[in-house]
Amino acid sequence: MALAGVEVKHVEAVPEENCSAKPTKQGEGLRHYYSLNIHEHQLLLRQKTHNLNRLEAQRNELNSRVRMLREELQLLQEPGSYVGEVVKVMGKNKVLVKVHPEGKYVVDIDKSIDITKITPSTRVALRNDSYVLHLVLPSKVDPLVNLMKVEKVPDSTYDMIGGLDQQIKEIKEVIELPIKHPELFESLGIAQPKGVLLYGPPGTGKTLLARAVAHHTDCTFIRVSGSELVQKYIGEGSRMVRELFVMAREHAPSIIFMDEIDSIGSARMESGSGNGDSEVQRTMLELLNQLDGFEASNKIKVKGALYCYVVPLRENGKF
Repeated sequence: MALAGVEVKHVEAVPEENCSAKPTKQGEGLRHYYSLNIHEHQLLLRQKTHNLNRLEAQRNELNSRVRMLREELQLLQEPGSYVGEVVKVMGKNKVLVKVHPEGKYVVDIDKSIDITKITPSTRVALRNDSYVLHLVLPSKVDPLVNLMKVEKVPDSTYDMIGGLDQQIKEIKEVIELPIKHPELFESLGIAQPKGVLLYGPPGTGKTLLARAVAHHTDCTFIRVSGSELVQKYIGEGSRMVRELFVMAREHAPSIIFMDEIDSIGSARMESGSGNGDSEVQRTMLELLNQLDGFEASNKIKVKGALYCYVVPLRENGKF
């Protein structure tokens, strides 16, 4: 029996590396392509996020400006008020207010105002139609006056001063004793001294003595030179004196040390002389008024220092 011939072909085995080589190159290309796209989109997203944050910050700033302008517009649309100064508190709901240049008025206090916060010399606002006190204003003090206050209590003591034992004893009696024990003067019915006047050549311990008193009495120490109170324009010197004592009352008990006080303590000239001494005299009169006027305070002591003895200062009877 004959058998049909079958042709057998041998198939050569192909290595696996050759079979997968082409797909691997394609996968790497796609992976690189998509990686670049992802990186670009991440950069774009980061840029958009930065722009969004910047726009949100600008929006918040503009909203704040709009709110501020609305509040300012509302204040501008409100009727104006008179600015006055409290002279005296009269009862629970009335005060005596001085309005410049109109005069003094007894006015009512708005229900929203705490009367315990109102003291003499307080700046207040009055309605222009009813003269009702509706706002308490902050005290107005010249920046130059604020610089006169010494923030840190001087560390000088009486032990640092030599040869002035008698002067130290008198200073303790006139300045230190009334501040520490005012009840002694009240029980005896004796008026407290307003201040002292130190005179002598430079370097004799006038300033050091004032610093020592401020240290031992734990008072606010305010140092001012008399030449700083001599101003160019009319009324500026007396205004600075008033604001100086307003600041001293706010930080009472306090000691005002006025160096070179003879620069404003010259003898009075005849009226109409036409020189600059008239402004100096106004400043000195304001100082004397603050020392012994209607608003005098026992918690404020003044120490004046000068080079030579000035008779007009002593004749005023304040030192």
